[in-house]
Amino acid sequence: MFGSDRTQMRRFFTETWRKAQSGEMLVPLEQLLAGVIQQHPEYHPLIESADNALDKDFLPDGGETNPFLHMGMHISLQEQIGTDRPAGIRNLYQKAVAKVGDSHEAEHQMMECLGKMLWEAQRENRAPDEQAYLHCVKQRVTK
Repeated sequence: MFGSDRTQMRRFFTETWRKAQSGEMLVPLEQLLAGVIQQHPEYHPLIESADNALDKDFLPDGGETNPFLHMGMHISLQEQIGTDRPAGIRNLYQKAVAKVGDSHEAEHQMMECLGKMLWEAQRENRAPDEQAYLHCVKQRVTK
């Protein structure tokens, strides 16, 4: 959608949140994003100060979590669950929700596996391994 333009992607987050807060009409992707932002009040001050949000580096070495990456992973998971792609992810999500009793926390559990799959694919310069991803989620759900 945005390629590798970090500023454009972040502007989409901040502008979507501004529109949601002012009651403007949102397209489906904006509705999804606004819902994810709503679930993360700890990020609202950053999202609401677009000037600070657009260029900030979030360095894991300093213990920082990138809120845009975090919320983007929620969106990815919700898209996967909605389309059941990879096949079986919806069922595993439902099991995770039943186990932890909260859909948001279930996504956080699954996010660990999603992040691992993406990191390994990037590190090894290959396509993401969906089967390894599903196996990881299944392991978390059945523990």
